Amino acid sequence: MKNRRFGRTGWQVSEMGYGMWGMAGWSGSADAESLQSLQRAVELGCNFFDTAWAYGDGHSEELLGRLLRANPGQRIYTATKIPPKNLQWPSRREFTLDDCFPPDHIEDYVHRSLKNLGINTLDLIQFHTWEDAWVADDRWAKKMEDLKRQGLIRAVGISINRWEPKNGVNTVRSGLVDAVQVIYNIFDQNPEDELFPACREHDVAVIARVPFDEGTLTGTLTKESKWPASDWRSTYFVPENLNASVDRAEALKHLLPAGLTLPEMALRFILMNETVSTIIPGMRKVKNVESNMAASSAGPLPALLHAELRKHRWDRTPTRWSQ
Repeated sequence: MKNRRFGRTGWQVSEMGYGMWGMAGWSGSADAESLQSLQRAVELGCNFFDTAWAYGDGHSEELLGRLLRANPGQRIYTATKIPPKNLQWPSRREFTLDDCFPPDHIEDYVHRSLKNLGINTLDLIQFHTWEDAWVADDRWAKKMEDLKRQGLIRAVGISINRWEPKNGVNTVRSGLVDAVQVIYNIFDQNPEDELFPACREHDVAVIARVPFDEGTLTGTLTKESKWPASDWRSTYFVPENLNASVDRAEALKHLLPAGLTLPEMALRFILMNETVSTIIPGMRKVKNVESNMAASSAGPLPALLHAELRKHRWDRTPTRWSQ
């Protein structure tokens, strides 16, 4: 496993991290299998784990806490997120800081996450929704400085709304955050336009989430794929989205060289961008952990293939189902 510098924190984090949403918010999750997968990731050199209080109302955080206690000698970086007070995803322009992240709410959820994880200090605390306009209301920044002084957190980040990478650029330029989490994959290349240059200029770490486009880039979805009503994907993959996504994934399969899978190609595409500090694919099975972690040592994609993949950029805008 190769490591990368995590922005101005100077942390050396595994370039292949671990996203933990699927362990608490998707159907088919089992704690025993999840813990086996998490442990295998540590054995393969993964040291960056991203969770959130909203993933099962703290359940995903509790699983990460169990992993920490099982590996007392390992340096494992913990990243979690504060839910918006109004519990609305994504944020909307009319939401104020008081609607989503008033200072007392911030501190309350930092303590909740610390309790779930069973630790005294969070490496990275992130706002689970974000509006660039909030950078003008310095109450959140003052609260974060207070939490740092208390030794409860080490670094601050924002998680940017789906398909809105511009809605964080001013916050990065403010110098008030240490990391941004954003959707970046073969389809969603638009963070390269403004967000990534700002992150490079201000030495802000980039966490690339949704590397497989919520499953599309695994190549396993079909136009007949269905999920239980309780599974978030049942509301995201409406026919309008599912059909278009499957068609675009099928087009990518024609580019695959012998011996290369679509998920590996998707991960290696992201790793070719040096602005990315770590990728956080969701993984619930050991076999997926092993295949995803192997992408770190596989090296860059062939230049011609990379150039072809650049042509598959898909610029999308938020809609009613894209929460």
